[in-house]
Amino acid sequence: MSLKVDRDGMAFTFKGGMLPMTVMELTSADPERIREQLAGKLSQSPAFFQHTPVVLSVERLDEPHLALERICAVCRAHKLLPVAVRGGPDPVKQSAWALGLGWFPPQEAARPRALESVPAGDAGSSPAGEEPAEALAPPAVAAGGRIFRGTVRSGQQITAPEGDLVVVGAVNAGAEVLAGGSVHVYGALRGRALAGIHGDPQAAIFCRELRAELLSVAGNYKRLEDIDPRLLGTTVQVRLSDDQLSIMSLD
Repeated sequence: MSLKVDRDGMAFTFKGGMLPMTVMELTSADPERIREQLAGKLSQSPAFFQHTPVVLSVERLDEPHLALERICAVCRAHKLLPVAVRGGPDPVKQSAWALGLGWFPPQEAARPRALESVPAGDAGSSPAGEEPAEALAPPAVAAGGRIFRGTVRSGQQITAPEGDLVVVGAVNAGAEVLAGGSVHVYGALRGRALAGIHGDPQAAIFCRELRAELLSVAGNYKRLEDIDPRLLGTTVQVRLSDDQLSIMSLD
């Protein structure tokens, strides 16, 4: 059997990527406490625990050493796949490497978002606590933002790493849109939408027709099976509220 070889003789190339990754932020280094909480989460959302890759963040822990191998074993027993550790002193870094995991430096504070321009006369026009009726009117895209016109097709990924992403069209199933800021989709959203990919809790997702396979804001996820069926097919905004995704119909 012959193998197809690139005409330049290259077997692979390295490419930069921005893959969505769930961060498991540890506030306890006790494997048994982690096991107990994971068991509860598994009963609430079993679809999430399907060999999901996770990064273990230890930035909020005071302990200089971790039972990292036991914590990884607990995660794998609940169908989570640790792929890297974020933060921690040098012993943690060495333990991660010894276990075949990657290591990331501590995350910087989330960058403040650029203020979106507001047309004259609109500022302060909405009553306190209410969303403006024009919540899905095309925003002014600040520097670093991106406007994509057309359909984002299955297998395609569109990104705006440093700002808002506006898709003037639909996002098909199997497609992915990501933004450092907010994501605006002026059509049906059937694929995956990830806003605030650098951890911005003020980011949001807006779409004309919700059919999403996955929604994420600042690393907080909801899959299709976790979305209230009454919201499917409606115009919505998705924001963080008390570290949980809140989906509100705008119809």
